[in-house]
Amino acid sequence: MRIMLDTNVIISALLFPSKRMNDMMDYIFTQHQLVLSSYVVEELKSVVKRKFPAKEYAIEKLLMVMSYEYVYTPKKMDETLFNIRDCKDYPVLYTAIIEDVDILITGDKDFSDVNIEKPEIITPGEFIEKYI
Repeated sequence: MRIMLDTNVIISALLFPSKRMNDMMDYIFTQHQLVLSSYVVEELKSVVKRKFPAKEYAIEKLLMVMSYEYVYTPKKMDETLFNIRDCKDYPVLYTAIIEDVDILITGDKDFSDVNIEKPEIITPGEFIEKYI
């Protein structure tokens, strides 16, 4: 499966590792294809620079050594595919849809109100329960 992570999940996994998150990441790396969008990568860098500046170098280094498929989030998007409360979340899900991602893992509650067939939108805990 092709699995995309939202920014909040990447931050949790990389900056606040736990056994559960490490197991989830290991499972994704070894059994599936991790997909990261240009929007999520840029948001990750921006959040880390603003909130955790001492970790900025570590994030850059991890992104260089992690194995993932990098996909482009277009600047112009069809804004009629779905409705979501926070407009900053639209590019994340839009990219997952146009890139035919199977699962989007996010901790953001705004995604729970979106009703689409694919990708499956789940939290890290739900992913661990269902797939690992």
